[in-house]
Amino acid sequence: MCAPRPRVLFVTDLAYLSSGRRYCDEDIFLSSQLREWVDIALCHPLEARALMDAFDVVVVRNSGPVLGYQDAFDAFTRHARENDARVFTQLTGKGDQRGKQYLVDLFADGFPVIPTVDSPRDVSCLPEVDTYVVKPKWGADSIGMRNIRRAELSEVEQHNLIQPRIDFVYEVSFYFIGRTLQYSLYAPDPGRRWDLEPYSTTAEDEVFAQLFVDWNDIEHGITRVDACRTVDGALLLVELEDLNPYLSLDRLPESSRREFVNHMAEAIVALGAQP
Repeated sequence: MCAPRPRVLFVTDLAYLSSGRRYCDEDIFLSSQLREWVDIALCHPLEARALMDAFDVVVVRNSGPVLGYQDAFDAFTRHARENDARVFTQLTGKGDQRGKQYLVDLFADGFPVIPTVDSPRDVSCLPEVDTYVVKPKWGADSIGMRNIRRAELSEVEQHNLIQPRIDFVYEVSFYFIGRTLQYSLYAPDPGRRWDLEPYSTTAEDEVFAQLFVDWNDIEHGITRVDACRTVDGALLLVELEDLNPYLSLDRLPESSRREFVNHMAEAIVALGAQP
């Protein structure tokens, strides 16, 4: 006798608009493909808490910046943890799930990340440059990010990150399911972040990305490791997106896109089968 198909609640905001990306297209595609393996229903993040108990797995996808519905998200995560809900991606991430404090902590611990502090009094730990980037710890999608001159550093408010504005050759993203690398994409033009192309990783690249995925210790879900290639050839972490990373699936060849969907479906089915 065949096992019952998992019931999946697919959390997405199909109306969310973001420059350079069509979140809705990606989630319409993904949910339509996953129907081959699971029984699936879509809902807005504001309804996730009320509906989740009727499903075996909750898949959080392109649900937009949490800042737009913080109270509802907090209620959802609290209920999920109290009831051991199966959430994909699991809610134990130490990356963007918890804001961007991890960049400060990882830099202090010597990890290869963009130098980051969260107080003007610690700016001496950063490279001395003409321009610095300031962004909110709880920001997303470049909301609240600005460039300032060194003379303005003393005016930076609490709950902001400070980073040197550095030159880089390109940005590259590594996409994982669980702890297994699925594919990589990069933006050859630093001025066009979402004009992505397939990227052939080196062994050193994969070690770099794996370092952060292993540190984050997520067993089920999707993680995107964003990095920049500096002019001296090094990779530095820019962001560890472990909540609802955009996947840029439209930038993949059909065979790679299909392989990713298969692996995602297998992970969701396996999660739904857990006791």
